[in-house]
Amino acid sequence: MNELNITTSTSDDIVAQIQNSLKGRLLKKWGESIITFNNSCGKGTLRTISFERGVSFIDCNIKLNEDVKVVFQNQNLTPIEFIFISEGYFKYSNDNTDKYTRLEQFQNTIISHKRDTKKTFLFPKDELLKINFIRVDRKEYLQKKNNNVSQLNQLLVSLFNDSKGEISFQHEGNFSLRIADEIKLLNDIDANDGMLRSLSLEGRLYIILSLQLLEHKKFEENMNLPEAISKEDILKIHKLTTYILEHISDNISISALSTESGLSPKKLQLGFKILYSKTVNEYVRQLKLEISKDYLKNSDLSISEIVYAIGIKSRSYFSKIFFETYGILPTEYRKHIKNKNAAIR
Repeated sequence: MNELNITTSTSDDIVAQIQNSLKGRLLKKWGESIITFNNSCGKGTLRTISFERGVSFIDCNIKLNEDVKVVFQNQNLTPIEFIFISEGYFKYSNDNTDKYTRLEQFQNTIISHKRDTKKTFLFPKDELLKINFIRVDRKEYLQKKNNNVSQLNQLLVSLFNDSKGEISFQHEGNFSLRIADEIKLLNDIDANDGMLRSLSLEGRLYIILSLQLLEHKKFEENMNLPEAISKEDILKIHKLTTYILEHISDNISISALSTESGLSPKKLQLGFKILYSKTVNEYVRQLKLEISKDYLKNSDLSISEIVYAIGIKSRSYFSKIFFETYGILPTEYRKHIKNKNAAIR
């Protein structure tokens, strides 16, 4: 097992120490630090970007050739970390004990450890790991105007106001495919947009952070997943969303989705309601509309061609539900986008 000791709490310095251990190549661009490596340690990419008022982001997309133990120890007040795993798993221990908690795929996790104590991450070998860390320096964040920390539940208010690092906190929350979808959108932001990329990253980051805080609120209010929805069911529903996207031009029925996933129609509806706060049909319709907006904005397809491409039964029905959802007709939306682009030129 390879062991790495981290003696700093800032995201940029953490990445620098990891780079030295992994012997990767470091690229700095538009405020981001990006490590790429492909050697005896494994292969992958780590990137970090810091924003104003103490919010930073570390994204890992790696596959290791041996187990890696990362031990964090420093005397500074450490950030609150909001963790989400899109692929794989890893283990976490507070105060460097031998008792580890396994953090699972799609599970919302929030951790913070006391000042002058150790925390340990164990990353497994031969496992594709896609992990996001949103790190909030509480002192800096509280200086932010309209931080609204007081609106959180009392537990998190106490954590944010713990300026001496006296509270050890660990939240292993519910599973969320909504957060997974938002992270996918974050990772799909164009890497060549410069300032627009930075602004898009920051905006998407705060959406993810708000969803993680909302999940914690629901968890504390005992709005947990029913026993009828297992982790295996969640993974099947996650795969099903890819199937829906690939068959968006079809008339997608609950019966067909049930056959494809192996889940009963009742369990499908329950799963989508819990994980997306939508019925299956509401989810499919929303996805069709989002794709139609992309077509209207980025293609020359006619409205009729778009309707056919997304599998909507008629042009009039498409215009009706588009207006109900976005408050504008498809033709007017396209005209607005064209006028906006012309003004920019």
